[in-house]
Amino acid sequence: MATVHLRIGDLVWGKLGRYPPWPGKIVSPPKDLKKPSGKKCFFVKFFGTEDHAWIKVEQLKPYHPHKEDMIKINKGKRFQQAVDAVEEFLKKARGREQASHNSAEENSKSNSDHKTKSSSAEARGRKNSTSTLKSSQAGESDDLSPKKRGRPPKDEKELSDPEPSTVHRTMSGTVSGFKWQSNPGSALEPISKRLKIFEEDTGSTSIQAADSTAVNGSITPTDKRIGFLGLGLMGSGIVANLLKMGHIVMVWNRTAEKLGSLQCDLFIQEGARLGRTPAEVVSTCDVTFSCVSDPKAAKDLVLGPSGVLQGIRPGKCYVEMSTVDPDTVAELSQVITSRGGRFLEAPVSGSQQLSNDGMLVILAAGDRSLYEDCSSCFQAMGKTSFFLGEVGNAAKMMLILNMVHGSFMATIAEGLTLAQVTGQSQTTFLDILSHGQMASTFLDQKCQNVLQGNFKPDYYLKHIQKDLRLAIAMGDSVNHPTPMAAAANEVYKRAKALDQSDNDMSAVYRAYIH
Repeated sequence: MATVHLRIGDLVWGKLGRYPPWPGKIVSPPKDLKKPSGKKCFFVKFFGTEDHAWIKVEQLKPYHPHKEDMIKINKGKRFQQAVDAVEEFLKKARGREQASHNSAEENSKSNSDHKTKSSSAEARGRKNSTSTLKSSQAGESDDLSPKKRGRPPKDEKELSDPEPSTVHRTMSGTVSGFKWQSNPGSALEPISKRLKIFEEDTGSTSIQAADSTAVNGSITPTDKRIGFLGLGLMGSGIVANLLKMGHIVMVWNRTAEKLGSLQCDLFIQEGARLGRTPAEVVSTCDVTFSCVSDPKAAKDLVLGPSGVLQGIRPGKCYVEMSTVDPDTVAELSQVITSRGGRFLEAPVSGSQQLSNDGMLVILAAGDRSLYEDCSSCFQAMGKTSFFLGEVGNAAKMMLILNMVHGSFMATIAEGLTLAQVTGQSQTTFLDILSHGQMASTFLDQKCQNVLQGNFKPDYYLKHIQKDLRLAIAMGDSVNHPTPMAAAANEVYKRAKALDQSDNDMSAVYRAYIH
């Protein structure tokens, strides 16, 4: 076992969250970015990307001893480009070292030529020569020290290096013998955890409905610049209401076809600006919302090329409105806050129609102050909102709600088809339900979809099946049975196999008649 000393300027392998180790260099952080409290960590700038973050010491490994092992387990093109960038950096550093070495030798030779023929003068000359040589050699040694060798490139000179702090860590010599910590790599805890927000202290916060404030004009839009990423069924309605209530909005969408659509043109006509990349939107705006289809899309949006993370700076705010699993939202919170950003999860319960009407229900968790800063936005897009505490709580609650919605819709479809095959009127069945305790707008709309054969998407079938799948997995993680959801999930999977993915969730009915 060897003791490893890490200091500013060292090349390292850094691990962030679930992602593979990546080559980077320990550098001085920006002056306005405070070092997180708690476990010791270093500020690492990663090669081949614009990413940087606080990384805990136990998530760092020296570059050279582990280079071969890392290359064996990582084969991606971007990874190879990052390694190439390290080698180019080292090549330039060796060139500077060689130039310094040659300069030292020339100085030494020049000084030795100044000896005089006089013995006393010769002695003084030898003394001076020896003194000069020692000074020259000391300078050469300094240039080859770890600090000099890892000096930040020219684009980082504005970051002044403090005195290098030495950290002792014991580890084995190979990557196979070193176990990365399972916790995310950043030492910066989610803001909600540091605030220690508990349910009994905060309860849930209700914000006035957008429909009533739209009439009386009581919404005062925030003066913050708002970004919005994702113009799907839900996102389009949200953006329309933000603009309607006077917010300054910049938009971006993953699908190029939608960017050229009439809908986006209407947003531009209403005063929205069009962003070229997620990074541009985040860097331009004060608060950026996103609403995309699933966990993969949410992570790609943040961590992908020209993604959200590249635009995050201290004080930038990110609000994740997608319906994803708790692990994904915790991971996104960690990487955003590791860059000094503020994070809030705020998935929405509703449909395209409710989004258009500004009548969504917003479930929020994370940074309480950011939740309050988003008050006018939530009023514009929803009829009420709830603050549920620490990051992950909103994702859990949303999956439970959608599990119930999805299971209920599958049960209604089953009842409609059973009524039909037993000779009962489906219309009468719906009338009876509508006059009983189960009466609701959701029930009426979805049953009318079935009776009319109109499955135009109001909430995609593929998305409700995704939510059921994630809810079942969440139940498994805490050893809680979800047999009803599991049964409903199988029906939706059959509907997907019947090419109903892009239809409304009520198209699950077709799984029973084929």
